[in-house]
Amino acid sequence: MLADRRRLILKALVEEYITTGQPVGSKNLVDRYGITCSPATVRNELSALEEHGYVFQPHISAGRIPTDAGYREFVDDLLLSGETPQHAQAEELRRRQLALASEVDDLMHRTSTVLSHLTHYVAVVLAPTISLARIRRIDLLSMSPNRALVVLITESGQVVNRHVELSESTTPARLAEVEQALNASLDGKRATEVRPLREALDTRVSGDGVVAAVLDEIIECLEEADRDRVHHMGVPELAALPEFAQTARLRPLLGLLEDGLAMLDTLSDVISTSGLTVRIGSENTRTELGEMSLVVTGYGTSTADGIVGVIGPTRMDYQRTITAVRSVAEDLSDALG
Repeated sequence: MLADRRRLILKALVEEYITTGQPVGSKNLVDRYGITCSPATVRNELSALEEHGYVFQPHISAGRIPTDAGYREFVDDLLLSGETPQHAQAEELRRRQLALASEVDDLMHRTSTVLSHLTHYVAVVLAPTISLARIRRIDLLSMSPNRALVVLITESGQVVNRHVELSESTTPARLAEVEQALNASLDGKRATEVRPLREALDTRVSGDGVVAAVLDEIIECLEEADRDRVHHMGVPELAALPEFAQTARLRPLLGLLEDGLAMLDTLSDVISTSGLTVRIGSENTRTELGEMSLVVTGYGTSTADGIVGVIGPTRMDYQRTITAVRSVAEDLSDALG
């Protein structure tokens, strides 16, 4: 446990480094942060903080910068104190943009855009698991005698659609009969219940294989949608930061963002703990995030297990980012009902 003065000096140093990106000297801390002791005393405290691994000195003549442990101490104090104030302008931007969303995919895209704009980092939004959602309606549209479009809409507003190839010519009237039968049988069912019902429905409703073909496409479509749940935005904002002037430092993250399953595993691993989670640098289990910080939280309910978060440098504005992530998660929970 850090003594009060040492904790105050570490807090000031982290805040100054987040703002400037430059090593911080003792005189600067005394002049800018109202620390009521001499620069010499601050230097002694900084030396003690360095011995305990909270800061380090990149060059002999330079000031200090925080380590991952220093950031962790700073973030823990921030979370404990609750110093994450709301900003009216940001709140209005969030609500105005999210209110414009017409369906869940659009909501996810707008959310990642707004969150990236608020933080200037990469925003990542994991859509709710569609397999846990309840089915509201299934539409079947004839595209040709041997082809139809199946559209499934969940009670949370998620929409998935797929073209289905039919082995025999099928009239629009026959598709309407199948649509009515499917809606009667699957209304209010969870997507995970479709597969167990497939054989019984095909036997009861269909003698021509149409029901089986449609259900097979629905099952495949749902499984594909659950694999493709990650939305992200903000790579240009991250690339503009001094830490990533050498674009090669961003390549591991870009590879991770493009690998939907890997990103899904990463977010699911982080969110296994309850509430908002902050992983800093070396605390991340994936090497691609070894020089990054990740702030994530869940949203929705047990039947809408979404995740929203931000990826940025360890020199992250943690206060602003934590506020934005929490607020957006609340907005998403409200939007999904």
